[in-house]
Amino acid sequence: MDSLSFSDIFSRHHVSPSTMLDFDQSNHRRDEVFLGKKSSFDRKQDRQGLTISRVASSLPVIVPSLEKDIAPDLNHVAWTSVRQERWEGELVVQGEIPLWLKGTYVRNGPGLWHIEDYNFRHLFDGYATLVKLHFENGRLIAGHRQIESEAYKAARKNKKICFREFSEVPKYENFMAYVGDLAKLFSGASLTDNANTGVVKLGDGRVVCLTETQKGSLVIDPNSLETLGRFEYGDSLGGLIHSAHPIVTDTEFLTLLPDLVNPGYMVVRMEPGTNERKVIGRVNCRGGPAPGWVHSFPVTEHYVIVPEMPLRYCAQNLLRAEPTPLYKFEWHPESKAFLHVMCKASGKIVSVASVEVPLFVTFHFINAYEEKDEDGRVTAVIADCCEHNADTTILDQLRLQNLRSFNGRDVLPDARVGRFTIPLDGSPNGKLESALDPDEHGRGMDMCSINPANLGKKYRYAYACGAQRPCHFPNTLTKLDFVKKKAKNWHDEGAVPSEPFFVARPGATEEDDGVVMSLISEKNGSGYALLLDGSTFEEIARAKLPYGLPYGLHGCWVPKK
Repeated sequence: MDSLSFSDIFSRHHVSPSTMLDFDQSNHRRDEVFLGKKSSFDRKQDRQGLTISRVASSLPVIVPSLEKDIAPDLNHVAWTSVRQERWEGELVVQGEIPLWLKGTYVRNGPGLWHIEDYNFRHLFDGYATLVKLHFENGRLIAGHRQIESEAYKAARKNKKICFREFSEVPKYENFMAYVGDLAKLFSGASLTDNANTGVVKLGDGRVVCLTETQKGSLVIDPNSLETLGRFEYGDSLGGLIHSAHPIVTDTEFLTLLPDLVNPGYMVVRMEPGTNERKVIGRVNCRGGPAPGWVHSFPVTEHYVIVPEMPLRYCAQNLLRAEPTPLYKFEWHPESKAFLHVMCKASGKIVSVASVEVPLFVTFHFINAYEEKDEDGRVTAVIADCCEHNADTTILDQLRLQNLRSFNGRDVLPDARVGRFTIPLDGSPNGKLESALDPDEHGRGMDMCSINPANLGKKYRYAYACGAQRPCHFPNTLTKLDFVKKKAKNWHDEGAVPSEPFFVARPGATEEDDGVVMSLISEKNGSGYALLLDGSTFEEIARAKLPYGLPYGLHGCWVPKK
């Protein structure tokens, strides 16, 4: 695949630079600020009266040299920039952490939404904040630290945005400055490396933070959270973007490279210990002027499922100086929606298993598996996702202005567990239906995890964020049971939980034998780490943080060696 040329896209879509230019010199001036730097441990028992099993003094607090102290923010801490660049300390545990739980949970996500007095627009614009929870011998050490991407360092140094983020672009003083930035866009130089989306542990032990841009692949130390450098792909496949959620196991790394010039997707594999991606195969788009957004995708034991969503990349929007309602994308319902099934071994589309499906919108696939008949022959592929009822308004709902202005109205768009059935008998159409009644989880659904032992296999349980209405953002932790078609929900009034992450107990034989961990941002500005029993979904431990942290996105588990 040749390197992606934005000049090709520019001419292909007949985009005039003058039509893209829409200067905005109003600086979204700061209506929120850093919280104060001092912290202390709250050693009181919580409202559930859990016993304090470990009381330990905090490790030294590492405080950056901020330019000034500023007053507390009135917004929910989930949507407020992190207090300081770096902190680490041991937490007081209420309850009992299982002694078998040994390792580090690392969570990534946007955590700094302003530079000086300029406010960012969208949740996905924030500079990346890593959080760690290190468990060992029933004790818990927590910490957070900013990822030192080039975008973040340049913004701190120049006191302004210097790279193109999800909705933000550098502010241009004149037309020629805008044209100069376009030239950098063609080469990829102006795209951000702000790796604020996910974090994965490769089969060789390296831990890499990721976002939608390929240059935003950064290696970090999971213990210190130090940024070690860029993950350089050692191949000539080119391209500027990829799926933010590769499939990563101890034996392989699979991802999709969208082709914006000749609409389609390259399916690639990378072996542990290497930086070289090798092509498994290519899928050509069946509809639309561009490939559909592929934030994530699922796999089974033998197949890669490539989704072609009608929410498609848009060259014009990529070039604009100001965001459109759908940011880098456009909704093309007339282009239809498709799912393609590719054989991992041969790189070929299975039979005619490139099927049209009902229109859908999803950020996150949950899992997929192969359905077999009584003779053991694969007859269909089942793929589950957090599906937003083909409603693109969820993207705009994630603007910070919306997240910070909740007034009690029920404005969270409905979502469900969408279950695709992809027949492998040559049928032209697949099905999309709800895997369980959406009211079981409050018609909210996103940020999912499963027992990794069941990746690509038939499974029963998943963990996600659901909703307790009225709300404007998912506010529950939810355990989904696809056999009983029921859900168990955990809720703390006014709190915003981040992705529930499942860690299996060593030697477990039951799928849900383990713990679920999440970081909780409270409405009073506080926050805590939470452990739930994976089976009963009851709380087993929590540990109060010295202050609340911003909402985060996705995490990974690094077991202790």
